[in-house]
Amino acid sequence: MSQTTADAVRTALPMAPAKNDAGIDYELFLDCVHCGLCTSACPTYVELGDENDSPRGRIYLMRAVTDGRIELDESVQKHLDLCLDCRACESACPSGVQYGKLIEPFRIHMEKTGTKPDNLSWLQKFLLYRFTPYAGRMRLALAPARFAQWTGLDTLMRKLGMYHLMPKSLRQMHEMLPPLKAHYGTMPDVWPAEGKRRARVALFTGCAADAFFPETNLATALVLQKNGCDVWIPRKQGCCGALHYHAALDQPAKDFARANCETFFPDGGEIDAIIVNAAGCGAMLKDYGHLFHGAPEEEVAAKFAHKVKDISEFLMEIGPIKPTHPLKLKAAYHDACHLCHGQQIRKQPRQLLEMIPELQLVPLNESEICCGAAGSYNLTQPEMAERLGERKAKNVLDTGADAVLSGNVGCLIQLGRYLREKKPELLIAHPIDALWASYSGDRL
Repeated sequence: MSQTTADAVRTALPMAPAKNDAGIDYELFLDCVHCGLCTSACPTYVELGDENDSPRGRIYLMRAVTDGRIELDESVQKHLDLCLDCRACESACPSGVQYGKLIEPFRIHMEKTGTKPDNLSWLQKFLLYRFTPYAGRMRLALAPARFAQWTGLDTLMRKLGMYHLMPKSLRQMHEMLPPLKAHYGTMPDVWPAEGKRRARVALFTGCAADAFFPETNLATALVLQKNGCDVWIPRKQGCCGALHYHAALDQPAKDFARANCETFFPDGGEIDAIIVNAAGCGAMLKDYGHLFHGAPEEEVAAKFAHKVKDISEFLMEIGPIKPTHPLKLKAAYHDACHLCHGQQIRKQPRQLLEMIPELQLVPLNESEICCGAAGSYNLTQPEMAERLGERKAKNVLDTGADAVLSGNVGCLIQLGRYLREKKPELLIAHPIDALWASYSGDRL
């Protein structure tokens, strides 16, 4: 549809007051023909069966608000805020609706106009926005939890019911903590390739992922090195900005993005790829060009985004070295939303896992339905996050698998939260952890 046609459609409707215009390209609304093929892919619609909580329903609400036909009242806000932004609807849509480019700027508009629901306590906000995006601070914040887990104090406090003395918001965050392994400390700036050099890459280590699962960053560097890559780890890199952007805090997100572009460039022209192992980070990094659309930084941001590759995507492009050590595991693979929907990466992680001797990959029902993590969603919408977490846990347990693997930090935390009590011996890990175990012979 041409812009002229889009303008004609819009002017035929009552015009919205300026305060209701989120600055969204109106033609993006018109891409949706309300066919409903997205509904079966939408986690909130699958759970609730409410059209207002489906992608087409939310698009209708946003367009109606923009047109001035309905008010941006509490009911509309709640339906929009309940969206996980998993983008499963984009995968299902035959019309190519860019739902992320609708819901994200609309939420930013709600934040700026003071109409976005505030579902976080001051303590949760402080920890999420002042600690989580900073790797060093996160390591410091998790030090007491690591100590408590290693010494058994954590188990003792739980048995004595002492965690019930915590504020509810802090207790909620503690319940999500995975078993924390020792941090690797400081990795070298450059890891030289093993054998003939095939590529020179930069490794994006992230913030929360590095704090919660440092072993995966270490495994990623070692896997790349094993596959003939010089691995550069820029010291001044920071958070990708996803946590702030999905919370409608666009300015801090842009600050993080700008800093990363400056860190990886001008040297960015000399690397073959920027490697990321966390799906949420990867989707955000690949979207930097859109984040700075129309801004002076757009060109550099787009070049940065073009270099970004998920680790599984990159390895399958260059042709991975075959792993040799067997892993006698029956494993299920859960598709992280921002990997399969945000980046359209599905087969590559499975292809890597299928190369591992004696690892049996079993199908997982509803593999592409969100587990309920979705960044900070399990804090802002705990009831829906719990419903989706329990749904995912049931599907995993139904496979009879010994392990569940997924390529995103949030998914691994959410899967662990709802599976640990039901099946404590179940292994929960990143596919790259499994691949490195098969390369090295180390225990997974």
